[in-house]
Amino acid sequence: GFHLSGTVTEPATATEPEMTYKVAISFDRCKITSVTCGCGNKDIFYCAHVVALSLYRIRKPDQVKLRLPISETLFQMNRDQLQKFVQYLITAHHTEVLPTAQKLADEILSSNSEINQVHGAPDPTAGASIDDENCWHLDEEQVREQVKLFLSQGGYYGSGKQLNSMFAKVREMLRMRDSNGARMLTLITEQFMADPRLSLWRQQGTGITEKCRQLWDELGALWVCVVLNPHCKLEEKSCWLRQLRKWGEMDVCPLEDGNYGNELPNITNALTQSSGHSQDSLARPRRTVFTRAIEGCDLHWQDSHLQRIISSDFYVSPSFQREGESLLFNSQGQPLWLEHVPTACARVDALRSHGYPREALRLTVAIINTLRLQQQRQLEIYKHQKKELLQRGATTITNLEGWVGHPLNPIGCLFLTLTEACRLEEENCLEISDAGDSKPPVYQHVPVVTGSQDGDESYLSLALEVALMGMGQQRVMPEGLYAQDKVCRNEEQIIARLQDLELDPVLVQTLRKQCILLLEGGPFSGLGEVIHRESVPMHTFAKYLFSALLPHDADLAYKLALRAMRLPVLETTAPSGDVTHPHHLVSVVPSRYPRWFTLGHLESQQCELASTMLTAAKGDMLRLRTVLEAIQKNIHSSSLIFKLAQDAFKIATPADSNSDTTLLNVALELGLQVMRMTLSTLNWRRREMVRWLVTCATEVGVRALVSILQSWYSLFTPTEATSIVAATVMSHNTILRLSLDYPQREELASCARTLALQCAMKDPQNCALSALTLCEKDHIAFETAYQIVIDAASTGMTYTQLFTIARYMEHRGYPLRAFKLASLAMTHLNLAYNQDTHPAINDVLWACALSHSLGKNELAAIIPLVVKSVHCATVLSDILRRCTMTAPGLAGIPGRRNSGKLMSTDKAPLRQLLDATISAYINTTHSRLTHISPRHYGEFIEFLSKARETFLLAQDGHIQFAQFIDNLKQIYKGKKKLMLLVRERFG
Repeated sequence: GFHLSGTVTEPATATEPEMTYKVAISFDRCKITSVTCGCGNKDIFYCAHVVALSLYRIRKPDQVKLRLPISETLFQMNRDQLQKFVQYLITAHHTEVLPTAQKLADEILSSNSEINQVHGAPDPTAGASIDDENCWHLDEEQVREQVKLFLSQGGYYGSGKQLNSMFAKVREMLRMRDSNGARMLTLITEQFMADPRLSLWRQQGTGITEKCRQLWDELGALWVCVVLNPHCKLEEKSCWLRQLRKWGEMDVCPLEDGNYGNELPNITNALTQSSGHSQDSLARPRRTVFTRAIEGCDLHWQDSHLQRIISSDFYVSPSFQREGESLLFNSQGQPLWLEHVPTACARVDALRSHGYPREALRLTVAIINTLRLQQQRQLEIYKHQKKELLQRGATTITNLEGWVGHPLNPIGCLFLTLTEACRLEEENCLEISDAGDSKPPVYQHVPVVTGSQDGDESYLSLALEVALMGMGQQRVMPEGLYAQDKVCRNEEQIIARLQDLELDPVLVQTLRKQCILLLEGGPFSGLGEVIHRESVPMHTFAKYLFSALLPHDADLAYKLALRAMRLPVLETTAPSGDVTHPHHLVSVVPSRYPRWFTLGHLESQQCELASTMLTAAKGDMLRLRTVLEAIQKNIHSSSLIFKLAQDAFKIATPADSNSDTTLLNVALELGLQVMRMTLSTLNWRRREMVRWLVTCATEVGVRALVSILQSWYSLFTPTEATSIVAATVMSHNTILRLSLDYPQREELASCARTLALQCAMKDPQNCALSALTLCEKDHIAFETAYQIVIDAASTGMTYTQLFTIARYMEHRGYPLRAFKLASLAMTHLNLAYNQDTHPAINDVLWACALSHSLGKNELAAIIPLVVKSVHCATVLSDILRRCTMTAPGLAGIPGRRNSGKLMSTDKAPLRQLLDATISAYINTTHSRLTHISPRHYGEFIEFLSKARETFLLAQDGHIQFAQFIDNLKQIYKGKKKLMLLVRERFG
């Protein structure tokens, strides 16, 4: 009958023994309607054992004995045979069957039992009745469980991939016209709607995650496909509509455009020029991911023109109708289909998805012929308005609904339909390889079957043409992060597909023709001469076109890429060509562009396009000039121009061959522009940029270096100019790298010195030391730099800067100049009594040691400054100790006599220092005692011991110290414990 059973053996493996499974399959009208298998595996797909048994039956039908349904066999038995049959059956399976057999026997023997009310008995091996539903077996519970599991993993562990493969399974079912496709999609949707994260995202006001968003999009697109099934029954459609409305009304249902108000017209509107736009956006209903499918339920396939298009390749207009304007045919008599483009493409997708590839192709050709006609008409309209539009420099004409990034992916759908017809299927090539690195598809030209066309058109050239038309459509950037992101993603997907096409002469001809149309297309093309201020930029598209055209028509490639370089939304001066729809006026004011969420990505794409052109133009001075001008005019971000400069430099200086001077000069010019742009703004990469520029100029040559040194003030800050630029230019490495002769070295050095002196004048604090270093080899320049320092010392410089320069002077062999600078530094310094760890202490000690080594006069000059600036007792006593250890004047300044005698603390200048030190100890002691805690007592006693050493340097020091201690005991007698310690140590 209709029941297949068998045993399947799974061979032993290294870890598992051989296993045998019992499998049973019911089928009906070529469909498997139910399965059971002993393996117990739960999955939405059949287990391997069910598949093995089915294949065995298909491949070896003669090996499987075909028997009548069991009821027929029983009918042929007599009373004894039936008794024997039942008893043997019970014996064979007595443990499982006996309880059931007893129950059935009791019921049959009871006259009024339910079993006796029905005529006959069931037979699992007999087929279903002709009126019964017959559909493939689908384990609904398993579908629910799996979707729930994948959703709970939130796109991790490859769950997104798994859900996509379930969507692919639905598409496969639709293609096989398996009624379970819509059922499975319903089960998936129910689980998606029950995802607990939806209400969470809604409460928090955050968007759905990116991965999840894409899955919802695919779900919405699949429902559009399902409801557009050209052969579905009306009751089916109304059932789906009820479901879709129910889901769409739930407040957690995701919106079509992410989380923002929508700008897109209704799916059933006719052409874009329809008056449907004028309604106010505030009155618009919310659009969910199911809205397009709900709208799709209103579409039907009964239109006779549409029926003729999809049912014949040779449907053309009668020749006598070709004179006037027609809405149904073009001038060649080919049928047109003037429906709203994304809607028409949704029909194509539905035909393709439901297993009608020929019909899908025919409708696609009609849509493309319609688009061509529109393109021609738009060109004619533009020719009439051209003068006026060019004068205004902006346009109000643009599509509010872009085809690229559209929820229904119209361009991708047409492209796929056409390329699938041209695909060369390789031997034993599976759709998706496990490795994931499936080879790119191979295509061949398949001529378009038509009643009236030049025979040189192929579906492949149409695919290229429609992709270029769609990508080149001028359209307003949609609102909201998600919609904008989708535009970029969809564009990249289409380009990736285009790159799979091998451009042969036929395709190159299509490419050139379409590119010329796009350039001349005026405001209807994103590459036309005038575009709307908020037009979606064409950089990514133009980069593809440039690379594809370059080997065949370089002039056209450059013309196109240069035209595409613009980014009008960033041109603040650009007049905003207001869109003539009231609900759009609000958002056209120039302040809107921060709502271009993908602006960063778009700018980097603009930069990529420029980089591609620079690379291609290497060695061609004229082209490089033009590209450079386009960059300078259109790119407004310093970091991107810097990236371009670096790219150009890399390409210009290959490791294995000579540098290319044309491109090097472009890199330098871009680098100089970056310097000017970032000179007065803060940029964290500024130091890196300055260093890079010097490297680049060095590579260009000595003239470039001279030029940046001479015009430093427009490029660098004084600090950068001296410490990075001039220092690098004058370094040994640069001289070697350039292998300069003596006059060239001198010229560079002279420029560097001039720069150093100018910077020192402008910013002495930060540049004086660098200036002195740079001028070391030139006496006059060095003297000038020193004079600048002296002039600035009294007003604009800190003691740290002056001490640093003073030490440098001593190191250079100018001790008297060092002394002068150290003295000036001392006047800026102030060390309080408690600053005994101040960073300037080392400088003070060094300055005193320098003065001491120069002689008595210098020491006498610096001590009053020290006494005035330093109030810290320990520092003063340290200076005093050092001054009494050796005789002054040991530096041996030529022409000075030196007595070689130690100095006395009783006489000037040390007397003044000693008095100041004693007085500092007294003041510090009182300051410390005002708030001392017991744990600091020991430390304080040590401090007093140090003080005593200093007191004793004076002639009457011991008396002074005794008086000082007595004084303390008197004033601080309340601190008994401390005073006890003082008495113990000092009496």
